[in-house]
Amino acid sequence: MSMEDKRGEDLEKTYGYVWDKYTGEKLDQVFAFSEDYKEFISKCKTERECVTEFIRLAEEKGYRDLATLIEEKQALKPGDKVYANNAGKTLALFVIGSQPMENGLRIIGAHVDSPRLDLKQNPLYEDSGLALFKTHYYGGVKKYQWVTLPLAIHGVVVKKDGSLVDVVIGEDEADPVVGITDLLIHLAADQMDKKLSKAIEGEDLNVSLGSIPVGDKEDKARVKKNILRLLNEKYGIDEEDFVSAELEVVPAGKARDYGLDRSMVMGYGHDDRVCAYTAFKALMDIENPDKTCVALMVDKEEIGSVGATGMTSRFFENTMAEIMNLTGDYSELKLRRCLANSKMLSGDVSVAYDPNHPSVTEPRNTAYLGKGMTFNKYTGVRGKSGSNDANPEFIAQLRAIMEKHDVMWQTSELGKVDQGGGGTIAYILAEYGMDVIDCGVALHNMHAPWEVASKADIYETMRGYRAFLLEA
Repeated sequence: MSMEDKRGEDLEKTYGYVWDKYTGEKLDQVFAFSEDYKEFISKCKTERECVTEFIRLAEEKGYRDLATLIEEKQALKPGDKVYANNAGKTLALFVIGSQPMENGLRIIGAHVDSPRLDLKQNPLYEDSGLALFKTHYYGGVKKYQWVTLPLAIHGVVVKKDGSLVDVVIGEDEADPVVGITDLLIHLAADQMDKKLSKAIEGEDLNVSLGSIPVGDKEDKARVKKNILRLLNEKYGIDEEDFVSAELEVVPAGKARDYGLDRSMVMGYGHDDRVCAYTAFKALMDIENPDKTCVALMVDKEEIGSVGATGMTSRFFENTMAEIMNLTGDYSELKLRRCLANSKMLSGDVSVAYDPNHPSVTEPRNTAYLGKGMTFNKYTGVRGKSGSNDANPEFIAQLRAIMEKHDVMWQTSELGKVDQGGGGTIAYILAEYGMDVIDCGVALHNMHAPWEVASKADIYETMRGYRAFLLEA
């Protein structure tokens, strides 16, 4: 028997299936948790929507806005729960611990942006009796996957007076959807001869919006005028407002159970909202910890963690300075010690072994659906370039924590050596000297409009995150 044939047999000795340990009421808890998660990712398809919903849920649990505490000069004490909101797109949540913060934090960091299509600043035009939007894809996408799908538009428009208009089109069953056309197979001979990366060009990802003209027959762009009229009637916006808008084109529709046994979830944005949601839920269970516990939700990871709302900004560091100041124990040196002494799980997704595409993963060192949360010691490309390579002492500590809390886990790397690779926010936090490892849910269809995750892995990842916050 070849090594390729023995891949499942070899791994059965090391990793079991999460499903085997959940029966009866415990199995009901797995499915109930995924129902709540499905509702979350069905509603929250942009980073702003995620942050807004997390704040709403956190405030129900007694979390207070750090900005208000700073303004009112209110002190923080052990057991307090606070959040810091950065431009509506990055969020840090804290449960203040009893130990001095210079002893370090327990952090779970994830990102809430996902691959998508963004509208350009001047997106609306008319061509041959159709009104369309010009887009610019965001993050790593296979462009051919985005054609012929029902698409929705989510985001915000900020008017000149500073007022913000929320836009959601295509999610309500009574809403229309939009989409991107593709060639009929009968005329696609030249297209079919192209490489997949060239079959659909980025400038051809134009979203069809409508075809009814209005006004005088001699007027130009009559269909475009009709679309502007409809948008103005519903949202009070005009064409100039697109310049100060942040509108995202995403798959339309709700997350669904996947598989005849309903064991998986198909949804948009598992990368990385599945880790953000499980981290958030884990933190909500934490009361009066010894070390301060943090859930950090950031933006822009899919394009390099850049910008004021990405992990490379000083938002988290500045927020920690404010938090320590309100505890009455701030100094620059103590802040540096706090960050260096912290431990972090970089919550991000990984690849799950796919029987349809076995050649890109190495069987002994890849994750499998249904076998628990996944630890990636390193990511990066080729010779681990751009990765955080976690220390074995930290991994040993995590092994002990997961065993103590009966959390099932597995290890993975992001594909075979020299096959490809990727990165997360782990290396950015590691620059402070803290221990960091990537840890999350393994997926099928990563970065596709519809990704697939195991319900067992989602639930077990939440339990693993909670164990880390309690024990690390």
